[in-house]
Amino acid sequence: MIERKEQKTNDTWDLSALTQSPEAWDKDVAALRSRLGELEEYKGRLGESSDTLYSALNKLFTILQEAERLGSWAFLMYSADSSNPEVINRAGIADMVENEFSEKTSWMDPELMAIKEEDISKWLEEDRFAPYRVYITKARRMKDHVLSDKEERIMSLYGANAEGYHQAYMDIDNIDLDFGEVDGEKLTHSTWSKFLHSTDESKREKAYKAFYKEYEDHQHIIARLYEGSVKNDIFSAKARGYKSSLDRALFPDNVPEEVYRNLISAVHEAFPSLHRYYALRAKLLGKDKLKHWDVYVPVVPAVNSKHTYEEAVDIIREAVMPLGKDYSDILCKGLLEDRWVDRYENKGKRSGAFSAGCFTGNPYILTNFEEDVINSVFTLIHEGGHSMHSYFSAKNNPFPCYNYTIFEAEVASTFNENLLMKYLMSHTDNKEEKAFLVAQQLDNIVATFFRQTMFAEFELLVHEEAEKGNPINVTFFRETYRKLLESYFGPQVEFESNSDMEGLRIPHFYRAFYVYKYATGIAASIALSERVVNGGEQERNDYLTFLKSGGSRYPLEALRVAGVDMAKPDAVKATAKYFDSLITELEELVK
Repeated sequence: MIERKEQKTNDTWDLSALTQSPEAWDKDVAALRSRLGELEEYKGRLGESSDTLYSALNKLFTILQEAERLGSWAFLMYSADSSNPEVINRAGIADMVENEFSEKTSWMDPELMAIKEEDISKWLEEDRFAPYRVYITKARRMKDHVLSDKEERIMSLYGANAEGYHQAYMDIDNIDLDFGEVDGEKLTHSTWSKFLHSTDESKREKAYKAFYKEYEDHQHIIARLYEGSVKNDIFSAKARGYKSSLDRALFPDNVPEEVYRNLISAVHEAFPSLHRYYALRAKLLGKDKLKHWDVYVPVVPAVNSKHTYEEAVDIIREAVMPLGKDYSDILCKGLLEDRWVDRYENKGKRSGAFSAGCFTGNPYILTNFEEDVINSVFTLIHEGGHSMHSYFSAKNNPFPCYNYTIFEAEVASTFNENLLMKYLMSHTDNKEEKAFLVAQQLDNIVATFFRQTMFAEFELLVHEEAEKGNPINVTFFRETYRKLLESYFGPQVEFESNSDMEGLRIPHFYRAFYVYKYATGIAASIALSERVVNGGEQERNDYLTFLKSGGSRYPLEALRVAGVDMAKPDAVKATAKYFDSLITELEELVK
Protein backbone atom coordinates (compact mmCIF):
# COMPACT_ATOMS: atom_id res chain seq x y z
CA MET A 1 0.00 0.00 0.00
CA ILE A 2 1.37 3.43 -0.94
CA GLU A 3 2.27 6.15 1.54
CA ARG A 4 0.20 9.33 1.62
CA LYS A 5 3.04 11.37 0.13
CA GLU A 6 3.07 9.11 -2.93
CA GLN A 7 -0.46 10.11 -3.98
CA LYS A 8 -0.68 12.26 -7.12
CA THR A 9 -1.92 15.76 -6.31
CA ASN A 10 -4.88 15.50 -8.70
CA ASP A 11 -6.01 12.31 -6.95
CA THR A 12 -6.31 14.11 -3.61
CA TRP A 13 -8.77 16.70 -2.42
CA ASP A 14 -7.94 20.40 -2.53
CA LEU A 15 -8.48 21.71 1.02
CA SER A 16 -7.18 25.22 0.27
CA ALA A 17 -10.73 26.59 0.63
CA LEU A 18 -10.47 25.66 4.32
CA THR A 19 -6.92 26.83 4.98
CA GLN A 20 -3.85 27.67 2.92
CA SER A 21 -1.32 25.71 4.98
CA PRO A 22 -0.85 23.88 8.27
CA GLU A 23 0.89 26.97 9.61
CA ALA A 24 -2.05 29.16 8.65
CA TRP A 25 -4.33 26.68 10.40
CA ASP A 26 -2.22 26.87 13.55
CA LYS A 27 -2.43 30.65 13.51
CA ASP A 28 -6.20 30.67 12.94
CA VAL A 29 -6.78 28.12 15.69
CA ALA A 30 -4.79 30.24 18.13
CA ALA A 31 -6.89 33.26 17.18
CA LEU A 32 -10.08 31.25 17.58
CA ARG A 33 -9.08 29.96 21.01
CA SER A 34 -8.54 33.54 22.16
CA ARG A 35 -12.18 34.28 21.25
CA LEU A 36 -13.83 31.31 22.93
CA GLY A 37 -14.61 33.27 26.09
CA GLU A 38 -16.15 36.28 24.35
CA LEU A 39 -19.70 35.07 24.88
CA GLU A 40 -19.23 35.13 28.66
CA GLU A 41 -20.17 38.83 28.62
CA TYR A 42 -23.74 37.79 27.82
CA LYS A 43 -24.00 35.24 30.63
CA GLY A 44 -26.99 36.01 32.83
CA ARG A 45 -28.23 38.63 30.34
CA LEU A 46 -29.33 36.62 27.31
CA GLY A 47 -33.02 37.35 27.77
CA GLU A 48 -32.79 40.97 28.89
CA SER A 49 -33.58 42.40 25.42
CA SER A 50 -33.80 41.55 21.74
CA ASP A 51 -30.60 43.56 21.16
CA THR A 52 -28.68 41.44 23.65
CA LEU A 53 -29.93 38.18 22.22
CA TYR A 54 -29.25 39.27 18.65
CA SER A 55 -25.71 40.39 19.48
CA ALA A 56 -25.00 37.12 21.32
CA LEU A 57 -26.29 35.00 18.43
CA ASN A 58 -24.17 36.92 15.93
CA LYS A 59 -21.06 36.28 17.99
CA LEU A 60 -22.00 32.63 18.63
CA PHE A 61 -22.44 31.73 15.00
CA THR A 62 -19.40 33.71 13.85
CA ILE A 63 -17.27 31.60 16.17
CA LEU A 64 -19.11 28.38 15.26
CA GLN A 65 -18.59 28.94 11.54
CA GLU A 66 -14.88 29.51 12.08
CA ALA A 67 -14.67 26.42 14.32
CA GLU A 68 -16.47 24.35 11.68
CA ARG A 69 -14.01 25.44 8.98
CA LEU A 70 -10.94 24.64 11.07
CA GLY A 71 -12.40 21.45 12.50
CA SER A 72 -13.33 20.22 9.03
CA TRP A 73 -9.78 20.66 7.79
CA ALA A 74 -8.36 18.74 10.76
CA PHE A 75 -10.91 15.95 10.36
CA LEU A 76 -10.26 15.57 6.63
CA MET A 77 -6.51 15.57 7.08
CA TYR A 78 -6.79 12.90 9.77
CA SER A 79 -9.16 10.81 7.64
CA ALA A 80 -6.66 10.85 4.78
CA ASP A 81 -3.63 9.92 6.90
CA SER A 82 -4.19 8.91 10.51
CA SER A 83 -0.59 7.64 10.77
CA ASN A 84 0.95 11.14 10.53
CA PRO A 85 1.87 12.45 14.03
CA GLU A 86 1.36 16.10 13.07
CA VAL A 87 -2.06 15.32 11.62
CA ILE A 88 -3.01 13.37 14.74
CA ASN A 89 -1.89 16.27 16.94
CA ARG A 90 -3.94 18.85 15.01
CA ALA A 91 -7.01 16.61 15.05
CA GLY A 92 -6.62 16.42 18.82
CA ILE A 93 -6.32 20.20 19.05
CA ALA A 94 -9.51 20.62 17.01
CA ASP A 95 -11.35 18.29 19.39
CA MET A 96 -10.02 20.21 22.38
CA VAL A 97 -11.19 23.52 20.92
CA GLU A 98 -14.64 22.09 20.28
CA ASN A 99 -14.88 20.70 23.80
CA GLU A 100 -13.56 23.93 25.34
CA PHE A 101 -16.09 26.03 23.46
CA SER A 102 -18.88 23.64 24.39
CA GLU A 103 -17.92 23.98 28.04
CA LYS A 104 -17.71 27.78 27.88
CA THR A 105 -21.14 28.10 26.22
CA SER A 106 -22.96 25.38 28.19
CA TRP A 107 -24.96 28.11 29.95
CA MET A 108 -26.52 29.39 26.73
CA ASP A 109 -29.17 26.73 26.15
CA PRO A 110 -30.62 27.00 29.67
CA GLU A 111 -30.78 30.78 29.35
CA LEU A 112 -32.37 30.57 25.90
CA MET A 113 -35.02 28.21 27.29
CA ALA A 114 -35.68 30.58 30.20
CA ILE A 115 -36.71 33.51 27.97
CA LYS A 116 -40.44 34.13 28.26
CA GLU A 117 -42.49 32.86 25.35
CA GLU A 118 -44.18 36.21 24.77
CA ASP A 119 -40.79 37.95 24.58
CA ILE A 120 -39.10 35.49 22.25
CA SER A 121 -42.12 35.34 19.95
CA LYS A 122 -42.14 39.12 19.63
CA TRP A 123 -38.40 39.34 19.01
CA LEU A 124 -38.50 36.69 16.30
CA GLU A 125 -40.89 38.85 14.30
CA GLU A 126 -38.07 41.35 13.74
CA ASP A 127 -36.48 41.05 10.27
CA ARG A 128 -32.96 40.87 11.65
CA PHE A 129 -33.76 37.57 13.40
CA ALA A 130 -34.62 35.84 10.10
CA PRO A 131 -31.34 33.82 10.00
CA TYR A 132 -31.98 32.59 13.55
CA ARG A 133 -35.69 31.76 13.56
CA VAL A 134 -35.32 28.11 12.65
CA TYR A 135 -32.45 27.63 15.08
CA ILE A 136 -34.31 29.21 18.00
CA THR A 137 -37.56 27.39 17.25
CA LYS A 138 -35.86 24.01 17.09
CA ALA A 139 -33.71 24.74 20.13
CA ARG A 140 -36.68 25.72 22.30
CA ARG A 141 -38.47 22.51 21.33
CA MET A 142 -35.70 20.79 23.35
CA LYS A 143 -36.65 22.80 26.44
CA ASP A 144 -37.76 19.84 28.56
CA HIS A 145 -34.42 18.13 28.00
CA VAL A 146 -32.08 21.04 28.66
CA LEU A 147 -30.57 21.01 32.14
CA SER A 148 -29.44 23.77 34.47
CA ASP A 149 -26.32 25.81 33.80
CA LYS A 150 -24.16 23.73 36.16
CA GLU A 151 -25.58 20.43 34.89
CA GLU A 152 -25.01 21.40 31.27
CA ARG A 153 -21.41 22.22 32.10
CA ILE A 154 -20.94 18.76 33.60
CA MET A 155 -22.53 17.16 30.54
CA SER A 156 -20.21 19.17 28.32
CA LEU A 157 -17.14 18.08 30.28
CA TYR A 158 -18.25 14.45 30.21
CA GLY A 159 -18.89 14.57 26.46
CA ALA A 160 -15.17 14.83 25.73
CA ASN A 161 -14.56 11.52 27.54
CA ALA A 162 -17.55 9.79 25.95
CA GLU A 163 -16.19 10.39 22.46
CA GLY A 164 -13.17 8.34 23.41
CA TYR A 165 -15.00 5.03 22.87
CA HIS A 166 -15.55 5.79 19.21
CA GLN A 167 -12.09 7.22 18.65
CA ALA A 168 -10.40 4.26 20.32
CA TYR A 169 -12.36 1.83 18.15
CA MET A 170 -11.47 3.74 14.98
CA ASP A 171 -7.78 3.68 15.92
CA ILE A 172 -7.89 -0.08 16.53
CA ASP A 173 -9.84 -0.69 13.33
CA ASN A 174 -7.86 1.55 10.98
CA ILE A 175 -4.36 1.35 12.44
CA ASP A 176 -3.81 -1.60 14.78
CA LEU A 177 -5.63 -4.48 13.10
CA ASP A 178 -3.50 -6.45 10.63
CA PHE A 179 -5.47 -8.85 8.45
CA GLY A 180 -2.39 -10.27 6.72
CA GLU A 181 -2.32 -11.41 3.10
CA VAL A 182 -4.45 -13.62 0.86
CA ASP A 183 -2.52 -15.36 -1.90
CA GLY A 184 0.18 -12.72 -1.75
CA GLU A 185 -2.16 -9.72 -1.75
CA LYS A 186 -2.66 -7.50 1.28
CA LEU A 187 -6.06 -7.84 2.97
CA THR A 188 -7.33 -4.41 4.05
CA HIS A 189 -10.70 -2.76 4.60
CA SER A 190 -10.62 -1.64 1.00
CA THR A 191 -9.55 -4.96 -0.56
CA TRP A 192 -11.98 -6.87 1.70
CA SER A 193 -14.82 -6.00 -0.65
CA LYS A 194 -12.72 -7.03 -3.63
CA PHE A 195 -11.97 -10.44 -2.11
CA LEU A 196 -15.61 -11.12 -1.21
CA HIS A 197 -16.62 -10.27 -4.77
CA SER A 198 -14.04 -12.68 -6.19
CA THR A 199 -15.32 -15.62 -8.24
CA ASP A 200 -12.59 -17.73 -6.63
CA GLU A 201 -14.29 -19.27 -3.60
CA SER A 202 -11.00 -20.21 -1.97
CA LYS A 203 -10.00 -16.53 -1.95
CA ARG A 204 -13.35 -15.54 -0.49
CA GLU A 205 -13.02 -18.16 2.23
CA LYS A 206 -9.43 -17.27 3.09
CA ALA A 207 -10.21 -13.53 3.23
CA TYR A 208 -13.33 -14.09 5.32
CA LYS A 209 -11.59 -16.31 7.87
CA ALA A 210 -8.54 -14.05 8.15
CA PHE A 211 -10.71 -10.96 8.50
CA TYR A 212 -12.93 -12.26 11.27
CA LYS A 213 -10.11 -14.03 13.07
CA GLU A 214 -8.41 -10.67 13.54
CA TYR A 215 -11.58 -9.19 15.01
CA GLU A 216 -12.11 -12.26 17.20
CA ASP A 217 -8.54 -11.94 18.49
CA HIS A 218 -9.50 -8.44 19.70
CA GLN A 219 -13.09 -9.22 20.66
CA HIS A 220 -12.84 -8.37 24.36
CA ILE A 221 -11.42 -4.87 23.99
CA ILE A 222 -13.79 -4.07 21.11
CA ALA A 223 -16.77 -5.36 23.10
CA ARG A 224 -15.74 -3.23 26.08
CA LEU A 225 -15.57 -0.15 23.87
CA TYR A 226 -19.03 -0.79 22.45
CA GLU A 227 -20.40 -1.53 25.92
CA GLY A 228 -19.05 1.81 27.11
CA SER A 229 -20.58 3.61 24.15
CA VAL A 230 -24.01 2.05 24.80
CA LYS A 231 -23.87 2.91 28.49
CA ASN A 232 -22.98 6.47 27.60
CA ASP A 233 -26.05 6.64 25.33
CA ILE A 234 -28.23 5.49 28.21
CA PHE A 235 -26.61 7.88 30.69
CA SER A 236 -27.23 10.84 28.38
CA ALA A 237 -30.85 9.82 27.78
CA LYS A 238 -31.58 9.43 31.50
CA ALA A 239 -29.76 12.60 32.47
CA ARG A 240 -31.82 14.61 30.01
CA GLY A 241 -35.14 13.06 30.90
CA TYR A 242 -35.85 11.00 27.78
CA LYS A 243 -37.90 7.82 27.95
CA SER A 244 -35.06 5.83 26.40
CA SER A 245 -31.91 6.16 24.35
CA LEU A 246 -34.02 5.58 21.22
CA ASP A 247 -36.32 8.44 22.24
CA ARG A 248 -33.29 10.67 22.72
CA ALA A 249 -31.91 9.79 19.28
CA LEU A 250 -35.17 10.42 17.41
CA PHE A 251 -36.41 13.51 19.27
CA PRO A 252 -34.18 16.17 17.62
CA ASP A 253 -35.40 15.11 14.16
CA ASN A 254 -39.02 15.03 15.38
CA VAL A 255 -39.31 11.44 14.14
CA PRO A 256 -41.91 9.29 15.94
CA GLU A 257 -40.62 6.06 17.49
CA GLU A 258 -43.15 4.18 15.37
CA VAL A 259 -41.15 5.03 12.23
CA TYR A 260 -38.20 3.03 13.63
CA ARG A 261 -40.22 0.11 14.94
CA ASN A 262 -42.49 -0.05 11.88
CA LEU A 263 -39.42 -0.31 9.67
CA ILE A 264 -38.27 -3.40 11.55
CA SER A 265 -41.77 -4.91 11.47
CA ALA A 266 -42.16 -4.29 7.73
CA VAL A 267 -38.80 -5.90 7.00
CA HIS A 268 -39.72 -8.93 9.09
CA GLU A 269 -42.86 -9.26 6.97
CA ALA A 270 -40.60 -9.29 3.92
CA PHE A 271 -38.42 -12.17 5.18
CA PRO A 272 -39.99 -14.64 2.69
CA SER A 273 -38.78 -12.43 -0.17
CA LEU A 274 -35.35 -12.02 1.40
CA HIS A 275 -35.00 -15.78 1.94
CA ARG A 276 -36.19 -16.33 -1.64
CA TYR A 277 -33.37 -14.06 -2.78
CA TYR A 278 -30.77 -16.15 -0.95
CA ALA A 279 -32.29 -19.34 -2.34
CA LEU A 280 -31.97 -17.94 -5.88
CA ARG A 281 -28.42 -16.83 -5.12
CA ALA A 282 -27.55 -20.38 -4.00
CA LYS A 283 -29.11 -21.84 -7.15
CA LEU A 284 -27.20 -19.47 -9.43
CA LEU A 285 -23.95 -20.30 -7.66
CA GLY A 286 -24.71 -24.02 -8.00
CA LYS A 287 -24.72 -24.65 -4.25
CA ASP A 288 -27.17 -26.35 -1.89
CA LYS A 289 -26.24 -23.98 0.91
CA LEU A 290 -24.47 -20.64 0.91
CA LYS A 291 -21.56 -19.85 3.16
CA HIS A 292 -21.49 -16.34 4.62
CA TRP A 293 -18.63 -15.50 2.26
CA ASP A 294 -20.89 -16.37 -0.70
CA VAL A 295 -23.53 -13.71 -0.13
CA TYR A 296 -21.65 -10.86 -1.83
CA VAL A 297 -20.05 -12.44 -4.89
CA PRO A 298 -21.89 -11.44 -8.10
CA VAL A 299 -24.20 -14.25 -9.18
CA VAL A 300 -24.23 -12.93 -12.75
CA PRO A 301 -20.89 -12.34 -14.53
CA ALA A 302 -19.97 -8.67 -14.79
CA VAL A 303 -20.07 -7.05 -18.22
CA ASN A 304 -17.48 -4.27 -18.66
CA SER A 305 -17.49 -3.63 -14.94
CA LYS A 306 -14.01 -2.09 -14.92
CA HIS A 307 -13.98 1.72 -15.00
CA THR A 308 -11.27 4.27 -14.42
CA TYR A 309 -12.15 7.15 -12.12
CA GLU A 310 -12.58 9.48 -15.10
CA GLU A 311 -14.84 6.97 -16.88
CA ALA A 312 -16.93 6.68 -13.73
CA VAL A 313 -17.45 10.46 -13.71
CA ASP A 314 -18.51 10.39 -17.37
CA ILE A 315 -21.16 7.80 -16.54
CA ILE A 316 -22.33 9.83 -13.54
CA ARG A 317 -22.60 12.95 -15.69
CA GLU A 318 -25.25 11.30 -17.87
CA ALA A 319 -26.95 9.33 -15.11
CA VAL A 320 -27.94 12.42 -13.08
CA MET A 321 -29.35 14.32 -16.10
CA PRO A 322 -32.97 13.80 -14.89
CA LEU A 323 -32.06 16.41 -12.25
CA GLY A 324 -31.03 18.92 -14.91
CA LYS A 325 -27.86 20.04 -16.64
CA ASP A 326 -26.92 22.48 -13.87
CA TYR A 327 -26.93 19.69 -11.28
CA SER A 328 -24.86 17.44 -13.55
CA ASP A 329 -22.32 20.14 -14.43
CA ILE A 330 -21.79 21.27 -10.83
CA LEU A 331 -21.33 17.72 -9.57
CA CYS A 332 -18.91 16.58 -12.28
CA LYS A 333 -16.85 19.76 -12.09
CA GLY A 334 -16.47 19.07 -8.38
CA LEU A 335 -15.52 15.43 -8.95
CA LEU A 336 -12.82 16.35 -11.46
CA GLU A 337 -11.64 19.95 -11.82
CA ASP A 338 -12.38 21.32 -8.37
CA ARG A 339 -10.90 18.27 -6.59
CA TRP A 340 -13.66 17.60 -4.13
CA VAL A 341 -12.53 13.97 -3.97
CA ASP A 342 -9.69 12.10 -2.30
CA ARG A 343 -9.76 9.11 -4.62
CA TYR A 344 -7.49 6.20 -3.73
CA GLU A 345 -6.33 4.17 -0.74
CA ASN A 346 -3.09 4.90 1.08
CA LYS A 347 -1.52 3.85 4.35
CA GLY A 348 -3.36 5.40 7.31
CA LYS A 349 -6.38 6.45 5.26
CA ARG A 350 -9.83 5.83 6.64
CA SER A 351 -11.66 2.87 5.13
CA GLY A 352 -14.93 3.14 3.21
CA ALA A 353 -16.23 6.45 1.94
CA PHE A 354 -17.96 9.60 3.14
CA SER A 355 -18.99 13.09 2.13
CA ALA A 356 -18.10 15.86 4.58
CA GLY A 357 -19.35 19.24 3.49
CA CYS A 358 -19.30 22.35 5.63
CA PHE A 359 -20.63 25.87 5.10
CA THR A 360 -17.19 27.14 4.08
CA GLY A 361 -15.28 25.44 1.30
CA ASN A 362 -16.34 22.48 -0.81
CA PRO A 363 -18.45 19.41 0.02
CA TYR A 364 -15.52 17.01 0.16
CA ILE A 365 -15.64 13.27 -0.60
CA LEU A 366 -13.36 10.48 0.62
CA THR A 367 -13.33 7.25 -1.36
CA ASN A 368 -11.04 4.27 -1.77
CA PHE A 369 -11.81 3.88 -5.47
CA GLU A 370 -11.17 0.46 -7.04
CA GLU A 371 -11.31 0.36 -10.85
CA ASP A 372 -12.34 -3.29 -11.05
CA VAL A 373 -15.14 -3.06 -8.46
CA ILE A 374 -18.39 -1.74 -9.95
CA ASN A 375 -19.51 -0.72 -6.49
CA SER A 376 -16.87 2.02 -6.61
CA VAL A 377 -18.94 3.80 -9.28
CA PHE A 378 -22.06 3.45 -7.15
CA THR A 379 -20.13 4.68 -4.11
CA LEU A 380 -18.93 7.75 -5.99
CA ILE A 381 -22.40 8.74 -7.19
CA HIS A 382 -23.75 7.96 -3.70
CA GLU A 383 -21.30 10.33 -2.02
CA GLY A 384 -21.87 12.80 -4.86
CA GLY A 385 -25.53 12.88 -3.83
CA HIS A 386 -24.51 13.83 -0.30
CA SER A 387 -22.15 16.49 -1.58
CA MET A 388 -24.73 18.08 -3.87
CA HIS A 389 -27.16 18.12 -0.96
CA SER A 390 -24.52 19.97 1.06
CA TYR A 391 -23.77 22.28 -1.87
CA PHE A 392 -27.39 23.33 -2.35
CA SER A 393 -28.03 23.58 1.38
CA ALA A 394 -25.09 25.94 1.94
CA LYS A 395 -26.02 28.05 -1.09
CA ASN A 396 -29.66 28.51 -0.07
CA ASN A 397 -29.63 28.86 3.72
CA PRO A 398 -27.92 30.97 6.38
CA PHE A 399 -25.28 29.20 8.43
CA PRO A 400 -27.47 28.67 11.54
CA CYS A 401 -29.88 26.41 9.64
CA TYR A 402 -28.03 25.15 6.55
CA ASN A 403 -27.15 21.72 7.92
CA TYR A 404 -29.64 18.96 7.11
CA THR A 405 -30.22 15.80 9.15
CA ILE A 406 -28.80 12.35 8.44
CA PHE A 407 -32.38 11.15 7.93
CA GLU A 408 -32.59 13.39 4.85
CA ALA A 409 -29.00 12.82 3.77
CA GLU A 410 -29.49 9.15 3.00
CA VAL A 411 -32.27 10.03 0.58
CA ALA A 412 -30.05 12.28 -1.54
CA SER A 413 -27.32 9.64 -1.80
CA THR A 414 -29.39 6.57 -2.63
CA PHE A 415 -31.55 8.65 -5.00
CA ASN A 416 -28.44 9.09 -7.13
CA GLU A 417 -27.70 5.37 -6.99
CA ASN A 418 -31.21 4.71 -8.32
CA LEU A 419 -30.57 7.12 -11.19
CA LEU A 420 -27.33 5.32 -12.02
CA MET A 421 -29.09 1.96 -12.08
CA LYS A 422 -31.86 3.30 -14.33
CA TYR A 423 -29.30 4.86 -16.67
CA LEU A 424 -27.28 1.67 -17.01
CA MET A 425 -30.41 -0.45 -17.53
CA SER A 426 -31.73 1.88 -20.24
CA HIS A 427 -28.45 1.88 -22.15
CA THR A 428 -28.18 -1.80 -22.87
CA ASP A 429 -30.17 -4.40 -24.79
CA ASN A 430 -27.82 -7.14 -23.70
CA LYS A 431 -29.70 -9.76 -21.68
CA GLU A 432 -26.62 -10.75 -19.69
CA GLU A 433 -25.84 -7.16 -18.82
CA LYS A 434 -29.43 -6.53 -17.73
CA ALA A 435 -29.28 -9.61 -15.55
CA PHE A 436 -26.08 -8.32 -14.00
CA LEU A 437 -27.65 -4.92 -13.30
CA VAL A 438 -30.82 -6.40 -11.80
CA ALA A 439 -28.66 -8.61 -9.58
CA GLN A 440 -26.67 -5.51 -8.64
CA GLN A 441 -29.86 -3.66 -7.69
CA LEU A 442 -30.99 -6.60 -5.59
CA ASP A 443 -27.65 -6.63 -3.80
CA ASN A 444 -27.90 -2.89 -3.24
CA ILE A 445 -31.34 -3.16 -1.65
CA VAL A 446 -30.17 -6.04 0.51
CA ALA A 447 -27.19 -3.98 1.69
CA THR A 448 -29.03 -0.71 2.25
CA PHE A 449 -32.56 -1.75 3.18
CA PHE A 450 -32.46 -5.21 4.75
CA ARG A 451 -28.95 -5.24 6.22
CA GLN A 452 -29.17 -1.75 7.73
CA THR A 453 -32.50 -2.70 9.29
CA MET A 454 -30.80 -5.75 10.80
CA PHE A 455 -28.13 -3.47 12.23
CA ALA A 456 -30.84 -1.14 13.54
CA GLU A 457 -32.60 -4.04 15.22
CA PHE A 458 -29.33 -5.12 16.85
CA GLU A 459 -28.80 -1.63 18.25
CA LEU A 460 -32.32 -1.58 19.63
CA LEU A 461 -31.99 -5.01 21.27
CA VAL A 462 -28.65 -4.09 22.85
CA HIS A 463 -29.84 -0.75 24.24
CA GLU A 464 -33.11 -2.18 25.52
CA GLU A 465 -31.26 -4.99 27.31
CA ALA A 466 -28.93 -2.51 29.00
CA GLU A 467 -31.85 -0.23 29.88
CA LYS A 468 -33.46 -3.16 31.71
CA GLY A 469 -30.41 -3.24 33.93
CA ASN A 470 -29.04 -6.45 32.44
CA PRO A 471 -25.34 -6.92 31.64
CA ILE A 472 -24.16 -6.51 28.07
CA ASN A 473 -20.85 -8.14 27.22
CA VAL A 474 -19.08 -9.91 24.38
CA THR A 475 -21.15 -13.09 24.89
CA PHE A 476 -24.44 -11.19 24.76
CA PHE A 477 -23.38 -9.21 21.71
CA ARG A 478 -22.37 -12.31 19.80
CA GLU A 479 -25.39 -14.42 20.74
CA THR A 480 -27.81 -11.60 19.91
CA TYR A 481 -26.16 -10.89 16.59
CA ARG A 482 -26.04 -14.58 15.62
CA LYS A 483 -29.81 -14.88 16.12
CA LEU A 484 -30.31 -11.92 13.80
CA LEU A 485 -27.97 -13.40 11.20
CA GLU A 486 -29.97 -16.62 11.21
CA SER A 487 -33.38 -14.92 11.02
CA TYR A 488 -32.45 -12.43 8.30
CA PHE A 489 -30.42 -14.78 6.09
CA GLY A 490 -32.74 -17.74 6.60
CA PRO A 491 -32.13 -21.47 6.17
CA GLN A 492 -30.14 -21.10 2.95
CA VAL A 493 -27.02 -19.61 4.61
CA GLU A 494 -24.54 -21.36 6.91
CA PHE A 495 -22.33 -19.38 9.30
CA GLU A 496 -18.92 -19.89 10.84
CA SER A 497 -18.34 -19.96 14.59
CA ASN A 498 -17.07 -16.37 14.46
CA SER A 499 -19.49 -14.93 11.86
CA ASP A 500 -21.22 -13.06 14.68
CA MET A 501 -18.08 -10.92 15.08
CA GLU A 502 -19.59 -8.81 12.32
CA GLY A 503 -21.74 -7.19 15.01
CA LEU A 504 -18.64 -5.76 16.67
CA ARG A 505 -16.99 -4.27 13.60
CA ILE A 506 -19.64 -1.74 12.48
CA PRO A 507 -18.30 1.81 13.14
CA HIS A 508 -21.77 3.37 12.84
CA PHE A 509 -22.82 1.63 16.06
CA TYR A 510 -20.83 4.29 17.93
CA ARG A 511 -23.41 6.79 16.62
CA ALA A 512 -26.41 5.07 18.11
CA PHE A 513 -29.60 4.64 16.07
CA TYR A 514 -28.03 6.07 12.95
CA VAL A 515 -28.13 3.17 10.51
CA TYR A 516 -31.93 2.90 10.25
CA LYS A 517 -31.77 6.08 8.22
CA TYR A 518 -30.06 4.18 5.41
CA ALA A 519 -33.10 1.90 5.17
CA THR A 520 -35.70 4.67 5.35
CA GLY A 521 -33.54 6.70 3.00
CA ILE A 522 -33.49 4.11 0.24
CA ALA A 523 -37.23 3.54 0.64
CA ALA A 524 -37.86 7.27 0.21
CA SER A 525 -35.34 7.57 -2.63
CA ILE A 526 -36.85 4.71 -4.63
CA ALA A 527 -40.25 6.41 -4.42
CA LEU A 528 -38.83 9.84 -5.28
CA SER A 529 -36.60 8.69 -8.14
CA GLU A 530 -39.61 7.00 -9.74
CA ARG A 531 -41.54 10.23 -9.27
CA VAL A 532 -38.82 12.39 -10.87
CA VAL A 533 -37.95 10.07 -13.76
CA ASN A 534 -41.60 9.49 -14.66
CA GLY A 535 -42.68 13.06 -13.94
CA GLY A 536 -41.92 16.46 -15.35
CA GLU A 537 -40.44 19.77 -14.34
CA GLN A 538 -42.65 20.08 -11.24
CA GLU A 539 -41.51 16.73 -9.82
CA ARG A 540 -37.87 17.59 -10.47
CA ASN A 541 -38.28 21.01 -8.88
CA ASP A 542 -39.98 19.47 -5.84
CA TYR A 543 -36.95 17.27 -5.33
CA LEU A 544 -34.48 20.14 -5.85
CA THR A 545 -36.49 22.20 -3.36
CA PHE A 546 -35.96 19.39 -0.88
CA LEU A 547 -32.18 19.49 -1.50
CA LYS A 548 -32.16 23.26 -1.04
CA SER A 549 -34.14 23.22 2.19
CA GLY A 550 -31.07 22.28 4.26
CA GLY A 551 -32.03 22.29 7.94
CA SER A 552 -34.90 24.73 7.53
CA ARG A 553 -37.50 21.99 8.06
CA TYR A 554 -37.79 18.81 10.07
CA PRO A 555 -36.92 15.79 7.89
CA LEU A 556 -40.40 14.30 7.55
CA GLU A 557 -41.73 17.71 6.53
CA ALA A 558 -38.91 18.22 4.02
CA LEU A 559 -39.59 14.84 2.42
CA ARG A 560 -43.28 15.65 2.10
CA VAL A 561 -42.21 18.69 0.07
CA ALA A 562 -40.23 16.32 -2.16
CA GLY A 563 -43.28 14.09 -2.59
CA VAL A 564 -43.14 11.20 -0.08
CA ASP A 565 -44.58 10.77 3.43
CA MET A 566 -42.25 8.64 5.56
CA ALA A 567 -44.49 8.85 8.61
CA LYS A 568 -46.56 6.21 6.84
CA PRO A 569 -45.23 2.70 6.06
CA ASP A 570 -46.22 2.88 2.38
CA ALA A 571 -42.75 3.61 0.96
CA VAL A 572 -41.11 0.91 3.12
CA LYS A 573 -43.63 -1.73 2.04
CA ALA A 574 -43.36 -0.60 -1.57
CA THR A 575 -39.59 -1.13 -1.40
CA ALA A 576 -40.09 -4.70 -0.20
CA LYS A 577 -42.57 -5.28 -3.03
CA TYR A 578 -40.17 -3.78 -5.58
CA PHE A 579 -37.42 -6.07 -4.25
CA ASP A 580 -39.62 -9.12 -4.78
CA SER A 581 -40.41 -8.02 -8.35
CA LEU A 582 -36.69 -7.74 -9.08
CA ILE A 583 -36.18 -11.35 -7.95
CA THR A 584 -38.83 -12.44 -10.44
CA GLU A 585 -37.19 -10.34 -13.16
CA LEU A 586 -33.80 -11.89 -12.48
CA GLU A 587 -35.28 -15.39 -12.54
CA GLU A 588 -36.67 -14.67 -16.02
CA LEU A 589 -33.42 -13.16 -17.30
CA VAL A 590 -31.27 -16.12 -16.20
CA LYS A 591 -33.60 -18.91 -17.34
